[in-house]
Amino acid sequence: MPPQDQPHGAPMLYSSGTTGFPKGVQPDLPQCQIGEPLGEPLVALAQHYFGIGPDTVYLSPAPLYHAAPLRWSVAVQAQGGTVAVMRKFDAEMALRAIDELHVTHGQFVPTMLVRMLQLPDTVRSAYDMSSLRCAIHAAAPCPIEVKERMIEWWGPVLSEYYSNTEGNCMTMVDSPTWLAHPGTVGQPILGVLHICDDAGTELPAGQIGTVYSDRPESHITYHNDPEKSAATRHPEHPTWSTTGDVGYVDEEGFLYLTDRKSFMIISGGVNIYPQEVENALALHPAIFDVAVIGVPDETMGESVAAFVQPAAGVRAGPELAQQIIAFARDRIAHYKAPRSVRFVDSLPRTETGKLLKKKLREQYVTGR
Repeated sequence: MPPQDQPHGAPMLYSSGTTGFPKGVQPDLPQCQIGEPLGEPLVALAQHYFGIGPDTVYLSPAPLYHAAPLRWSVAVQAQGGTVAVMRKFDAEMALRAIDELHVTHGQFVPTMLVRMLQLPDTVRSAYDMSSLRCAIHAAAPCPIEVKERMIEWWGPVLSEYYSNTEGNCMTMVDSPTWLAHPGTVGQPILGVLHICDDAGTELPAGQIGTVYSDRPESHITYHNDPEKSAATRHPEHPTWSTTGDVGYVDEEGFLYLTDRKSFMIISGGVNIYPQEVENALALHPAIFDVAVIGVPDETMGESVAAFVQPAAGVRAGPELAQQIIAFARDRIAHYKAPRSVRFVDSLPRTETGKLLKKKLREQYVTGR
Protein backbone atom coordinates (compact mmCIF):
# COMPACT_ATOMS: atom_id res chain seq x y z
CA MET A 1 0.00 0.00 0.00
CA PRO A 2 1.22 3.53 -0.68
CA PRO A 3 2.14 5.54 2.42
CA GLN A 4 -0.66 7.65 3.86
CA ASP A 5 1.54 10.74 4.15
CA GLN A 6 2.87 11.84 0.74
CA PRO A 7 3.76 15.55 1.04
CA HIS A 8 4.14 17.32 -2.26
CA GLY A 9 7.55 18.88 -1.61
CA ALA A 10 9.22 21.66 -3.61
CA PRO A 11 12.47 22.07 -5.57
CA MET A 12 15.38 23.87 -3.89
CA LEU A 13 16.82 26.03 -6.65
CA TYR A 14 20.08 27.96 -6.63
CA SER A 15 20.63 31.61 -7.42
CA SER A 16 22.72 32.45 -10.48
CA GLY A 17 25.76 33.44 -8.42
CA THR A 18 26.51 36.66 -10.33
CA THR A 19 27.91 38.31 -7.18
CA GLY A 20 29.39 35.22 -5.52
CA PHE A 21 28.78 31.51 -5.15
CA PRO A 22 25.23 30.40 -5.99
CA LYS A 23 23.01 30.18 -2.90
CA GLY A 24 20.49 27.42 -2.35
CA VAL A 25 17.09 29.05 -1.89
CA GLN A 26 15.26 26.89 0.63
CA PRO A 27 11.52 27.09 -0.11
CA ASP A 28 8.58 26.95 2.25
CA LEU A 29 7.07 23.51 1.68
CA PRO A 30 3.47 23.44 0.41
CA GLN A 31 0.96 22.01 2.88
CA CYS A 32 -0.60 19.52 0.48
CA GLN A 33 -0.26 15.93 -0.61
CA ILE A 34 0.78 14.56 -4.01
CA GLY A 35 -2.27 14.61 -6.26
CA GLU A 36 -3.83 17.61 -4.53
CA PRO A 37 -3.87 21.08 -6.16
CA LEU A 38 -0.49 22.69 -5.54
CA GLY A 39 -1.59 26.31 -5.80
CA GLU A 40 1.68 27.37 -7.44
CA PRO A 41 1.29 31.16 -8.02
CA LEU A 42 3.44 31.20 -11.16
CA VAL A 43 0.98 28.92 -12.97
CA ALA A 44 -1.89 31.33 -12.36
CA LEU A 45 0.26 34.37 -13.16
CA ALA A 46 1.49 32.82 -16.41
CA GLN A 47 -2.10 32.24 -17.48
CA HIS A 48 -3.52 35.58 -16.37
CA TYR A 49 -0.75 38.03 -17.32
CA PHE A 50 1.04 36.25 -20.18
CA GLY A 51 -1.81 34.32 -21.83
CA ILE A 52 -0.25 30.88 -21.45
CA GLY A 53 -2.65 27.99 -22.08
CA PRO A 54 -3.07 24.65 -23.86
CA ASP A 55 -2.26 26.12 -27.29
CA THR A 56 1.01 27.68 -26.10
CA VAL A 57 4.27 26.72 -27.81
CA TYR A 58 6.96 28.01 -25.44
CA LEU A 59 10.61 28.43 -26.41
CA SER A 60 13.17 28.18 -23.61
CA PRO A 61 16.53 29.26 -25.06
CA ALA A 62 18.26 28.67 -21.70
CA PRO A 63 19.00 25.40 -19.86
CA LEU A 64 16.52 24.04 -17.34
CA TYR A 65 18.94 23.91 -14.41
CA HIS A 66 18.36 27.65 -13.91
CA ALA A 67 15.34 28.79 -11.92
CA ALA A 68 13.35 30.80 -14.48
CA PRO A 69 13.64 28.33 -17.41
CA LEU A 70 12.64 25.44 -15.16
CA ARG A 71 9.76 27.20 -13.40
CA TRP A 72 8.30 28.69 -16.57
CA SER A 73 8.58 25.45 -18.52
CA VAL A 74 6.76 23.62 -15.72
CA ALA A 75 4.10 26.36 -15.61
CA VAL A 76 3.52 26.02 -19.37
CA GLN A 77 3.22 22.24 -19.14
CA ALA A 78 0.87 22.57 -16.17
CA GLN A 79 -1.47 24.49 -18.52
CA GLY A 80 -1.17 21.79 -21.20
CA GLY A 81 1.21 23.77 -23.42
CA THR A 82 4.26 22.61 -25.37
CA VAL A 83 7.85 23.45 -24.38
CA ALA A 84 10.81 23.53 -26.80
CA VAL A 85 14.21 23.76 -25.09
CA MET A 86 17.39 24.87 -26.87
CA ARG A 87 20.59 23.08 -25.87
CA LYS A 88 22.41 26.42 -25.96
CA PHE A 89 21.36 29.89 -27.03
CA ASP A 90 22.28 30.91 -30.55
CA ALA A 91 20.68 34.04 -31.99
CA GLU A 92 19.87 32.71 -35.46
CA MET A 93 18.88 29.28 -34.13
CA ALA A 94 16.36 30.99 -31.84
CA LEU A 95 14.81 32.82 -34.80
CA ARG A 96 14.68 29.58 -36.79
CA ALA A 97 12.96 27.81 -33.89
CA ILE A 98 10.33 30.57 -33.60
CA ASP A 99 9.67 30.35 -37.34
CA GLU A 100 9.63 26.56 -37.79
CA LEU A 101 7.86 25.63 -34.52
CA HIS A 102 5.36 28.51 -34.70
CA VAL A 103 6.41 29.59 -31.21
CA THR A 104 3.75 31.66 -29.42
CA HIS A 105 5.71 32.46 -26.24
CA GLY A 106 9.39 32.64 -25.38
CA GLN A 107 11.55 33.97 -22.59
CA PHE A 108 14.80 35.84 -23.09
CA VAL A 109 17.35 37.90 -21.20
CA PRO A 110 18.49 41.29 -22.57
CA THR A 111 21.81 39.85 -23.77
CA MET A 112 19.89 37.47 -26.04
CA LEU A 113 17.87 40.37 -27.46
CA VAL A 114 21.10 42.25 -28.18
CA ARG A 115 22.58 39.20 -29.95
CA MET A 116 19.52 38.92 -32.19
CA LEU A 117 19.65 42.63 -33.03
CA GLN A 118 23.33 42.25 -33.93
CA LEU A 119 22.46 39.80 -36.72
CA PRO A 120 22.55 41.22 -40.26
CA ASP A 121 19.23 42.56 -41.54
CA THR A 122 19.17 39.85 -44.23
CA VAL A 123 19.33 37.14 -41.55
CA ARG A 124 16.69 38.72 -39.30
CA SER A 125 14.26 39.26 -42.18
CA ALA A 126 14.60 35.65 -43.33
CA TYR A 127 12.50 34.31 -40.43
CA ASP A 128 8.79 34.78 -39.74
CA MET A 129 8.07 36.10 -36.23
CA SER A 130 4.32 36.51 -36.69
CA SER A 131 3.41 33.53 -34.47
CA LEU A 132 4.79 35.30 -31.39
CA ARG A 133 2.06 36.47 -29.04
CA CYS A 134 4.26 37.17 -26.02
CA ALA A 135 8.03 37.55 -25.81
CA ILE A 136 8.87 37.53 -22.12
CA HIS A 137 12.13 39.01 -20.89
CA ALA A 138 13.68 39.35 -17.45
CA ALA A 139 16.86 38.64 -15.40
CA ALA A 140 18.44 42.09 -15.93
CA PRO A 141 17.36 45.63 -16.83
CA CYS A 142 16.97 45.97 -20.60
CA PRO A 143 18.58 48.97 -22.33
CA ILE A 144 15.85 51.32 -23.55
CA GLU A 145 17.18 51.45 -27.12
CA VAL A 146 17.35 47.64 -27.27
CA LYS A 147 13.74 47.26 -26.19
CA GLU A 148 12.52 49.98 -28.53
CA ARG A 149 14.17 48.23 -31.46
CA MET A 150 12.78 44.84 -30.44
CA ILE A 151 9.22 46.25 -30.26
CA GLU A 152 9.75 47.87 -33.67
CA TRP A 153 10.85 44.48 -35.05
CA TRP A 154 8.50 42.04 -33.27
CA GLY A 155 5.62 44.38 -32.49
CA PRO A 156 4.13 45.18 -29.06
CA VAL A 157 4.47 41.59 -27.83
CA LEU A 158 7.26 42.12 -25.29
CA SER A 159 6.29 41.61 -21.67
CA GLU A 160 8.86 42.23 -18.96
CA TYR A 161 8.91 41.06 -15.38
CA TYR A 162 11.23 41.54 -12.44
CA SER A 163 11.58 38.78 -9.90
CA ASN A 164 14.23 36.49 -8.43
CA THR A 165 14.90 32.90 -7.46
CA GLU A 166 13.94 33.81 -3.90
CA GLY A 167 10.42 34.72 -5.05
CA ASN A 168 9.88 37.61 -2.65
CA CYS A 169 8.31 39.86 -5.32
CA MET A 170 7.28 40.16 -8.94
CA THR A 171 6.53 43.13 -11.18
CA MET A 172 5.21 43.11 -14.74
CA VAL A 173 4.83 45.51 -17.65
CA ASP A 174 3.54 44.98 -21.21
CA SER A 175 4.76 46.82 -24.31
CA PRO A 176 2.14 49.61 -24.51
CA THR A 177 2.60 50.47 -20.83
CA TRP A 178 6.39 50.34 -21.12
CA LEU A 179 6.34 52.69 -24.11
CA ALA A 180 4.51 55.18 -21.89
CA HIS A 181 7.04 54.58 -19.09
CA PRO A 182 10.30 53.70 -20.86
CA GLY A 183 12.85 51.99 -18.63
CA THR A 184 10.42 50.64 -16.04
CA VAL A 185 10.26 46.97 -15.05
CA GLY A 186 6.61 47.42 -14.14
CA GLN A 187 4.28 47.56 -11.16
CA PRO A 188 4.11 44.81 -8.52
CA ILE A 189 1.83 41.83 -9.01
CA LEU A 190 3.35 39.96 -6.04
CA GLY A 191 4.44 41.81 -2.90
CA VAL A 192 4.41 45.49 -1.91
CA LEU A 193 7.53 47.48 -2.81
CA HIS A 194 9.48 49.72 -0.43
CA ILE A 195 12.63 51.69 -1.32
CA CYS A 196 14.97 52.24 1.64
CA ASP A 197 18.29 53.92 2.33
CA ASP A 198 21.26 52.16 3.94
CA ALA A 199 19.81 52.76 7.42
CA GLY A 200 16.50 51.16 6.44
CA THR A 201 14.51 54.41 6.28
CA GLU A 202 11.86 54.34 3.57
CA LEU A 203 12.48 56.86 0.79
CA PRO A 204 9.91 58.93 -1.13
CA ALA A 205 9.06 58.38 -4.79
CA GLY A 206 11.90 59.12 -7.19
CA GLN A 207 14.77 58.52 -4.77
CA ILE A 208 17.18 55.63 -5.35
CA GLY A 209 17.66 53.00 -2.66
CA THR A 210 17.54 49.29 -1.87
CA VAL A 211 14.44 47.51 -3.19
CA TYR A 212 12.50 45.71 -0.44
CA SER A 213 9.31 43.71 -0.90
CA ASP A 214 6.67 43.05 1.73
CA ARG A 215 5.33 39.59 0.98
CA PRO A 216 4.56 37.88 4.31
CA GLU A 217 4.04 34.44 2.75
CA SER A 218 7.60 34.51 1.32
CA HIS A 219 10.51 33.90 3.70
CA ILE A 220 13.98 34.05 2.15
CA THR A 221 16.07 31.24 3.60
CA TYR A 222 19.42 30.20 2.16
CA HIS A 223 20.52 26.61 2.65
CA ASN A 224 23.09 26.31 5.47
CA ASP A 225 23.65 30.08 5.54
CA PRO A 226 21.73 31.80 8.38
CA GLU A 227 23.85 34.97 8.12
CA LYS A 228 22.95 35.61 4.47
CA SER A 229 19.35 34.72 5.23
CA ALA A 230 19.23 37.30 8.03
CA ALA A 231 20.90 39.93 5.82
CA THR A 232 17.92 39.84 3.41
CA ARG A 233 15.51 41.11 6.07
CA HIS A 234 14.73 44.71 6.88
CA PRO A 235 16.04 45.75 10.33
CA GLU A 236 12.61 46.92 11.54
CA HIS A 237 10.04 45.15 9.35
CA PRO A 238 10.47 41.36 9.51
CA THR A 239 8.22 40.71 6.48
CA TRP A 240 10.24 43.05 4.22
CA SER A 241 13.08 41.35 2.33
CA THR A 242 15.64 42.25 -0.33
CA THR A 243 18.05 40.49 -2.66
CA GLY A 244 20.26 43.58 -2.97
CA ASP A 245 18.82 45.25 -6.05
CA VAL A 246 18.82 49.05 -6.19
CA GLY A 247 16.23 51.28 -7.84
CA TYR A 248 13.38 53.71 -7.33
CA VAL A 249 9.59 53.84 -7.62
CA ASP A 250 7.87 56.75 -9.35
CA GLU A 251 4.67 58.49 -8.26
CA GLU A 252 2.53 55.93 -10.12
CA GLY A 253 4.21 52.93 -8.49
CA PHE A 254 6.37 51.88 -11.45
CA LEU A 255 9.71 50.37 -10.46
CA TYR A 256 12.96 51.36 -12.18
CA LEU A 257 16.12 49.37 -11.45
CA THR A 258 19.56 50.94 -11.44
CA ASP A 259 21.84 48.02 -10.50
CA ARG A 260 22.87 45.57 -7.82
CA LYS A 261 24.19 47.29 -4.71
CA SER A 262 27.37 45.22 -4.80
CA PHE A 263 28.15 46.40 -8.36
CA MET A 264 28.05 50.13 -7.54
CA ILE A 265 31.21 52.12 -8.29
CA ILE A 266 32.19 54.92 -5.92
CA SER A 267 34.44 57.34 -7.79
CA GLY A 268 35.49 60.52 -6.03
CA GLY A 269 32.62 60.04 -3.57
CA VAL A 270 30.01 59.80 -6.35
CA ASN A 271 27.87 56.67 -6.85
CA ILE A 272 27.94 55.29 -10.40
CA TYR A 273 25.80 52.34 -11.47
CA PRO A 274 27.55 50.21 -14.13
CA GLN A 275 24.27 49.08 -15.70
CA GLU A 276 23.63 52.60 -17.03
CA VAL A 277 27.04 52.66 -18.71
CA GLU A 278 26.58 49.16 -20.14
CA ASN A 279 23.17 50.15 -21.50
CA ALA A 280 24.69 53.16 -23.25
CA LEU A 281 27.26 50.95 -24.99
CA ALA A 282 25.12 47.86 -25.69
CA LEU A 283 24.39 48.64 -29.35
CA HIS A 284 27.70 50.24 -30.34
CA PRO A 285 28.40 48.67 -33.77
CA ALA A 286 32.00 47.77 -32.84
CA ILE A 287 31.02 46.04 -29.58
CA PHE A 288 29.89 42.42 -29.35
CA ASP A 289 29.81 42.32 -25.53
CA VAL A 290 30.61 44.78 -22.75
CA ALA A 291 30.88 44.85 -18.97
CA VAL A 292 31.61 47.79 -16.71
CA ILE A 293 33.23 47.55 -13.28
CA GLY A 294 35.19 49.79 -10.93
CA VAL A 295 38.97 49.46 -10.89
CA PRO A 296 41.35 50.91 -8.26
CA ASP A 297 42.29 54.54 -8.79
CA GLU A 298 44.84 56.34 -6.56
CA THR A 299 43.07 59.69 -6.91
CA MET A 300 39.38 58.78 -7.20
CA GLY A 301 39.31 55.56 -5.18
CA GLU A 302 37.72 53.78 -8.14
CA SER A 303 37.36 54.64 -11.79
CA VAL A 304 34.97 53.32 -14.40
CA ALA A 305 36.47 50.67 -16.70
CA ALA A 306 34.75 49.08 -19.68
CA PHE A 307 35.76 45.56 -20.65
CA VAL A 308 34.89 45.10 -24.31
CA GLN A 309 34.72 42.08 -26.58
CA PRO A 310 34.97 43.61 -30.06
CA ALA A 311 32.57 42.59 -32.80
CA ALA A 312 33.82 40.15 -35.44
CA GLY A 313 36.30 41.78 -37.80
CA VAL A 314 36.79 44.87 -35.62
CA ARG A 315 40.37 45.79 -34.77
CA ALA A 316 40.91 46.67 -31.11
CA GLY A 317 43.29 49.43 -30.12
CA PRO A 318 43.66 52.92 -28.60
CA GLU A 319 41.68 54.58 -31.40
CA LEU A 320 38.66 52.32 -30.86
CA ALA A 321 38.94 52.80 -27.10
CA GLN A 322 38.67 56.57 -27.50
CA GLN A 323 35.71 56.17 -29.86
CA ILE A 324 33.91 54.04 -27.27
CA ILE A 325 34.56 56.56 -24.50
CA ALA A 326 33.30 59.42 -26.72
CA PHE A 327 30.21 57.34 -27.66
CA ALA A 328 29.38 56.91 -23.97
CA ARG A 329 29.97 60.60 -23.17
CA ASP A 330 27.44 61.54 -25.87
CA ARG A 331 24.76 59.46 -24.11
CA ILE A 332 25.36 59.73 -20.36
CA ALA A 333 26.93 62.20 -17.94
CA HIS A 334 30.68 62.56 -18.54
CA TYR A 335 31.61 61.47 -15.01
CA LYS A 336 29.82 58.14 -15.60
CA ALA A 337 31.59 57.38 -18.88
CA PRO A 338 34.50 54.91 -18.86
CA ARG A 339 37.90 56.33 -18.03
CA SER A 340 39.51 53.29 -19.63
CA VAL A 341 38.62 50.52 -22.08
CA ARG A 342 40.18 47.08 -21.92
CA PHE A 343 39.70 44.64 -24.78
CA VAL A 344 39.09 40.97 -23.98
CA ASP A 345 38.47 37.80 -25.96
CA SER A 346 35.25 37.04 -24.07
CA LEU A 347 33.35 37.93 -20.91
CA PRO A 348 32.31 35.43 -18.23
CA ARG A 349 28.56 34.77 -18.48
CA THR A 350 26.22 32.03 -17.34
CA GLU A 351 24.42 29.99 -19.98
CA THR A 352 21.35 32.17 -19.35
CA GLY A 353 23.39 35.23 -20.35
CA LYS A 354 23.94 36.76 -16.90
CA LEU A 355 27.27 38.49 -16.45
CA LEU A 356 29.55 37.09 -13.72
CA LYS A 357 31.08 40.33 -12.45
CA LYS A 358 32.72 38.70 -9.46
CA LYS A 359 34.62 36.41 -11.82
CA LEU A 360 35.51 39.38 -14.04
CA ARG A 361 36.96 41.23 -11.06
CA GLU A 362 38.94 38.16 -10.05
CA GLN A 363 40.36 37.77 -13.54
CA TYR A 364 41.31 41.37 -14.25
CA VAL A 365 41.39 43.34 -10.98
CA THR A 366 42.41 41.14 -8.06
CA GLY A 367 44.50 38.88 -10.28
CA ARG A 368 43.15 35.66 -8.76
